[in-house]
Amino acid sequence: MNLQTLEQSIYSLITETSTNLPKDVRRAVKRAKEAENAGTRAAMSLDTIANNIFMADDNVSPICQDTGLPTFKVKTPVGVNQIEIKKMIKEAIVRTTGDAKLRPNAVDSLTGKNSGDNLGDGLPVVKFEQWEKDYIEMKLILKGGGCENKNIQYSLPCELEGLGRAGRDLDGIRKCILHSVYQAQGQGCSAGFIGVGIGGDRSSGYDLAKEQLFRHLEDTNPNEDLAKLEDYIVEKANTLGIGTMGFGGEATLLGCKIGVMHRIPASFYVSVAYNCWAFRRAAINIDAETGEILDWHYQEGEKIDFAEAAQAQPKKDSKIVELTAPISEKDIRNLKVGDVVKINGRMFTGRDAIHHHLMSHDAPVDLNGQIIYHCGPVMAKDKDGQWTVKAAGPTTSIREEPYQGDIMKKFGIRAVIGKGGMGPKTLKALNEHGGVYLNAIGGAAQYYADCIKSVDGVDLLDFGIPEAMWHLGVEGFTAVVTMDSHGNSLHADVQKSSVEKLAQYAEPVFN
Repeated sequence: MNLQTLEQSIYSLITETSTNLPKDVRRAVKRAKEAENAGTRAAMSLDTIANNIFMADDNVSPICQDTGLPTFKVKTPVGVNQIEIKKMIKEAIVRTTGDAKLRPNAVDSLTGKNSGDNLGDGLPVVKFEQWEKDYIEMKLILKGGGCENKNIQYSLPCELEGLGRAGRDLDGIRKCILHSVYQAQGQGCSAGFIGVGIGGDRSSGYDLAKEQLFRHLEDTNPNEDLAKLEDYIVEKANTLGIGTMGFGGEATLLGCKIGVMHRIPASFYVSVAYNCWAFRRAAINIDAETGEILDWHYQEGEKIDFAEAAQAQPKKDSKIVELTAPISEKDIRNLKVGDVVKINGRMFTGRDAIHHHLMSHDAPVDLNGQIIYHCGPVMAKDKDGQWTVKAAGPTTSIREEPYQGDIMKKFGIRAVIGKGGMGPKTLKALNEHGGVYLNAIGGAAQYYADCIKSVDGVDLLDFGIPEAMWHLGVEGFTAVVTMDSHGNSLHADVQKSSVEKLAQYAEPVFN
């Protein structure tokens, strides 16, 4: 086999997966847009998502800045050298990372050091299987941390909030899957997709669940009971009112695929792999002799390019406020849940490492009155050696819950931007200190990168590109107030109303 050709084929697979959503996913997003009520926060979010899909394709840049932990599933003919294939996968990973198609995401679990090239112990994940066909099939999924953190596994029987007891039968499985959508709320960048694995043990169950994410969204499950259950879950999940980004609305789940395997008598697991709307998976067939791509999967049907996607419009009754840091407490106290803000001027990124660091160290810059953006961008250097932003959507904020309120008070921070909302400790601090939480649209990495007009500096780069504190100059950076300084939280309200709606499905459906 020509290894150089093989490496180029894998490079193309990674680039396509990161930058261009498959046709079936695009059609699902279009259906969600058409079902949403015009002028709502959810409709605004879906407009932003559609615009972002087009921009990523057009720019050949990552759809979402969190390009996840690349996971390959490879089927090879008997006799093909799998060691050589894995070597070429690693070389392609390094090259696509260097070309800013992937964010450097490989972090040493003990030292916290980022390898910088997406290689490390056990990475990338490559799973091989032999088959009797004469070509290689290579699948890739890029599943970001926000949705990966909303994966969940149930051990039946169990008790579920809103649904009661789930037993070891099809109805118990139904309850677990519905609950998995409820518990994700907006933190997994809904509207999302789920793959479900029934049976196995803890590891094989999750593997089966993730395997379902490679199924075509418009296929029909060969198991009649599971086909009915897949349709049921999508229909009922979209009545929970969680909606896109957890803002409320009609589109909470865009697809559900379920697989089943045998189990041992003592264990009954239902494993759910949650995936965000930025459903980045692709697959190719490769000539086993030349290394060339023979064809691509997921290419059937119409491609929705979203070139005519409406620009994001705020909710009709929303107040639009322009903010420029440093922001006064008075300006913050004037904001209420539902207001739309447009930020101009300076903001600073800060994720897990920054928040941990600031608990026991001084800030590298004066943060009084400033804005912190929960973001780990994809960065590259231009021909003049200057940093440029290639992708810059928000990360899931709830991880910073142990730190956020204390840090805001300590340094005088007035606003934080992220996705998915935060908890009661932060909400209390916003009220006491005079702060606000702003929800940006998860996954909209190209949309927000376009709002960033300059990179004015960086601190703590030793933490790695995603975890460093980047100084960004922005224009028209749009987000929604979802937690204000008066004790109000849209996220808490949606969670309360959605569990009430979930409870209507507690009675048995399948016998």
